[in-house]
Amino acid sequence: MTHLPAPGPTSVRTTGDYYQWLTAWEACLTLLRETAARSHNPVHSVGVELDGVGNLDDVVLLRATPPSTYMQVKYAVDSSTPVNEEYLTKPSANGGSSVLKKIATAWRQLTQDGQSIELVLVTNRAPDPDDALVSVRDARTGLLMPKAEGGGPRSGLGQARARWAHNAGLTEDELRELLAVLRFDLARDMVRVEEHLQLLMAAAGLRHDTQAMKSGANWVAEMVREGHRELTQEMVQSAVDALDLKVGPARAVLSIATLKPDPLADAADHRLDWIDRFDGDSDFTKRRPLPPHTWRQLQADIESAPGRLPVGTTAISITGSLRLAPAFLVGTAFRMVTGADLAIMQRGQLWSTNDPYNTALAPGTEEHIVGQGDELAVAIAIATDPTEDVLTYLREQDLPVSKLIVLSPPGTAARDGSVPDSTAANALAVGIRDHLRRAARPVRRMHLFLACPMGLSLLLGHRWNRLCQTVVYEDIKVDEGYEPAFIVEA
Repeated sequence: MTHLPAPGPTSVRTTGDYYQWLTAWEACLTLLRETAARSHNPVHSVGVELDGVGNLDDVVLLRATPPSTYMQVKYAVDSSTPVNEEYLTKPSANGGSSVLKKIATAWRQLTQDGQSIELVLVTNRAPDPDDALVSVRDARTGLLMPKAEGGGPRSGLGQARARWAHNAGLTEDELRELLAVLRFDLARDMVRVEEHLQLLMAAAGLRHDTQAMKSGANWVAEMVREGHRELTQEMVQSAVDALDLKVGPARAVLSIATLKPDPLADAADHRLDWIDRFDGDSDFTKRRPLPPHTWRQLQADIESAPGRLPVGTTAISITGSLRLAPAFLVGTAFRMVTGADLAIMQRGQLWSTNDPYNTALAPGTEEHIVGQGDELAVAIAIATDPTEDVLTYLREQDLPVSKLIVLSPPGTAARDGSVPDSTAANALAVGIRDHLRRAARPVRRMHLFLACPMGLSLLLGHRWNRLCQTVVYEDIKVDEGYEPAFIVEA
């Protein structure tokens, strides 16, 4: 294997600049999306190396009503310098102020008139897990507070606070104030930045391929070279038009995280964070709420989401980490009859409930007699075939069902990739719904088991009307194998 040569100074500077331009383009996307979604206090312009704001000038999100957001962007070519006390407090290469001192000086300058602000240190450097203060950072907020104020003056935290305050030229009380508004956006490597940007571009209704993303970043670089330090909404919109990036509506963002943190949570118009309320140590094992939290509480939170978005919102991008039953419920919370258009990223594609199709796709069908009652069980067997597991569950739980209907991809067996794109997913969702409208006409309750792409689960829930009361089950892989999660009236 031939190893890449070590990057030279020019390469490092170029990559660092590109990292900053990507961050600025992300801010421009926030401006576009918040304006389109009629957020109550949207970004009105984006500063890049803005004058008069000290060292927090790399990227600035300017809002009509405080707080505006001031970012310092730091790129490292390797992982040799994690973010810790040494990195933050050592003098610059030419003997100037430390990173922490520069941030503290800018903070004092920006807040001298009592104005509230938000500060962000953006870097691809990882946090040092052994650092007294950095290690207490909350991964959800990026803040060191409130844990950073724990412990007395002789504790490890207390001694670290004293050293940080001395280096920054602050009292410890002032340091606490600074840390309450200073977000550490760490381990933001280039791949993560680009993936995050592509999600935001999709939410903004723009092309989100790699070339489109690079076009946006290069436009920012061109503006800076031409001396533009503040990018207005009109300038950004003109760039979108000139670069031919627009492909659809800008969308409000609804973030629902049950398995792992959502990188778009901070940009969301409304977010539900259930990560700590799901049972399990990883996103592979998190399958059901951790008592005392319940499925009913999650259902109430999801069904209240439409009222939490900006008034008049119809186009919505769903982000986060969801299993199939919650994804289906999100679709039912924004059913087609409400006029909502939902979109979600499915393996790099944007699947939208408004994507057109020619004719509905009738699913393959199998029926298995159960003979335990007059209700109906349905298994959506698209990605894999859960028939045997579902039949075992129905019999062991003695559910009052007459038969199990198994619906599969048309013309093929259940497998990954059997639904190639949004057009096919919408057509199949309609085909499944239409088949079940006929099959469920004589029954009052349906039991639904899902084994399909998450995007299809969302699209199916979106069209779930003129059916019957539906109990939606989640595959929990332990105990009985399934668990009733939600009850949907349809």
